[in-house]
Amino acid sequence: MASIPTDAPYPARTAPPPATAKPAAAARLVSIDALRGFVMVLMLLDHVREGFFLWVPIGDPVDALTVSPASFFSRLTSQICAPVFVALTGLGAYLYAQKHSKSDTTAFLLKRGIFLVLLELTVVNFQWRAEFPPTIVYLQVIWAIGLSMIVLAGLIRLPHIVIAAIGVAIVAGHNLLDPIVLPPEHPFYAIWSLLHERGTITIGGLPIRFSYPVLPWIGVICLGWTAGPWFARGDVAARGRTLVRAGLAMLAAFVVLRFANVYGDTPWFVVPGSSLRTVMSFLALTKYPPSLLYVLATLGFGLLLLALFDRIADARVTGWLAVLGGAPMFFYLFHLYILRTVYLIALAIWGTNHGEVFGLPSIGWIWLMWLLLIVPLYFPTRWFSNLKKRRKDIRWLKYL
Repeated sequence: MASIPTDAPYPARTAPPPATAKPAAAARLVSIDALRGFVMVLMLLDHVREGFFLWVPIGDPVDALTVSPASFFSRLTSQICAPVFVALTGLGAYLYAQKHSKSDTTAFLLKRGIFLVLLELTVVNFQWRAEFPPTIVYLQVIWAIGLSMIVLAGLIRLPHIVIAAIGVAIVAGHNLLDPIVLPPEHPFYAIWSLLHERGTITIGGLPIRFSYPVLPWIGVICLGWTAGPWFARGDVAARGRTLVRAGLAMLAAFVVLRFANVYGDTPWFVVPGSSLRTVMSFLALTKYPPSLLYVLATLGFGLLLLALFDRIADARVTGWLAVLGGAPMFFYLFHLYILRTVYLIALAIWGTNHGEVFGLPSIGWIWLMWLLLIVPLYFPTRWFSNLKKRRKDIRWLKYL
């Protein structure tokens, strides 16, 4: 598989900007891109696992009772990816709106959202299934981001506090809807599957699976937009303190609610005779759709990472990650097709060594393959990122 309040242009300057303004802006952009790049590197690990560890039967990758601890914690590393990427999309939209009119911002969000939906239906789905014509369509994270952007395009003319309230209300309250389960024959089953319950509908004989119900992701993108004013200010130190306070508050809320065990996710439990699996149960959070506790934990950690990258914006590793985060869609599509190509090559050389699939022998091999792929994926992404900077005349490049 994923990334901001007036519509008036900046006034003309009559004097050079303060000496601190440019570094603050640069640090802002580097830190955001670095965090986006960081979560994409973690996403790569999860996609290697999904492609080369299929021979291990896993129903729920965070099932504390049945999944091996190595697989569980490997999956856990990627849990931050989708929420942070969607929140950064909202933040990026806010920052885009700082330099463009509301009409331009609305048009961009609409076009970008439609583009992502079409991308999910075509290029992304073909990679996962390698079928043409497809026998089933999975609507996953790119679809969810695209629809969230389309909804955000309709919300940005509302007062900032209203968008914030919408985001908080959706993220904090959507678990109240969990008891609502509609049967496939219900007239609202399709719309409910799109919004909140993972379901499958059939259109023209083609099954369509709503893997990422979109309602909670709309809340997350609104939260990203809400954080925009923190980055509109030039005081990096003050922004860092705000990010740390907000991140710690979200993590504290997660711990309190998780121990209370009454709302926000599936209850955790004590596993007799296994402290490790008890901890796994505590950390096993619902991603489809993302629960309140899932969002609190992942975005809380993400805010702390953003504060860290803000603080070390000049560090070399931050710059490397920012390169990946500067061309996120290119990296996403490129790494998916590289993984598919590597899998087909391995299949041609060694054949199906685990039933009907080729697979690596252990989770350790998954981590090794992940490490070996990071550098080869970095250089093409850097080339494309530089191309985007050089060729501002090629308008479609900004969509990648």
